[in-house]
Amino acid sequence: MATVILVRHGRTTANATGLLAGRTPGVSLDELGQQQATTAGERLARVPLVGVVSSPLQRCQQTAQYILDRQPGTPYAPTEDDLTECDYGQWQGRMLSELATEKLWPVVQSQPSAVTFPGGESMATMQSRSVAAIRRHDAAFEAEHGPGAVWAAVAHGDIIKSILADALGMHLDMFQRLNVGPASISIVHYGANRPTVHAINTDAGDLSWLSTTTHAADAPVGGGAGTQTTPTSGA
Repeated sequence: MATVILVRHGRTTANATGLLAGRTPGVSLDELGQQQATTAGERLARVPLVGVVSSPLQRCQQTAQYILDRQPGTPYAPTEDDLTECDYGQWQGRMLSELATEKLWPVVQSQPSAVTFPGGESMATMQSRSVAAIRRHDAAFEAEHGPGAVWAAVAHGDIIKSILADALGMHLDMFQRLNVGPASISIVHYGANRPTVHAINTDAGDLSWLSTTTHAADAPVGGGAGTQTTPTSGA
């Protein structure tokens, strides 16, 4: 199968103030978030992407554009509703410090599979729709471009954490153990036998190996030789 690069949007004005933005329209990248998205775009500039699929929310589309602007070609760049932020219902637009006093907060932290946000969606539904969207696009990109295809999905922290938890074979109740920072890059290859997670929450490092790596069907016993990159001068 193809390889997906999961990119969280850069920091926003809401992130900086501790506000749970959710699906609130008009939440954009702040100055630091723009710098973070620029870095992500520069890291991916050496990887010819066949597609950049984005959540429809503004902060993700902005981040996706920083990636697209640095691509040598013109990747397919649709929005995907099933990668949009979790519907936090009545929690949306409130401060995290205030939400931490709610009775539901400890459940969100320790048993997210049991959480349905008041007036919103369940975290299990959030994971189900986002994983299905990733696998659907991944299969389509492979069918069109072959098993070496690499594409990017730009989405939100909880969305990406839930996708990574699925790829790692983790129960949703464990997904809070994962951290996905603003404009971070995580990498998943959906093989014939199982997903392989190549990176989680990276914000630096050479990604050019993604253009040349051939993925074996089986995991190498003993760990294998790893990816080969050319050292930079002075390293």
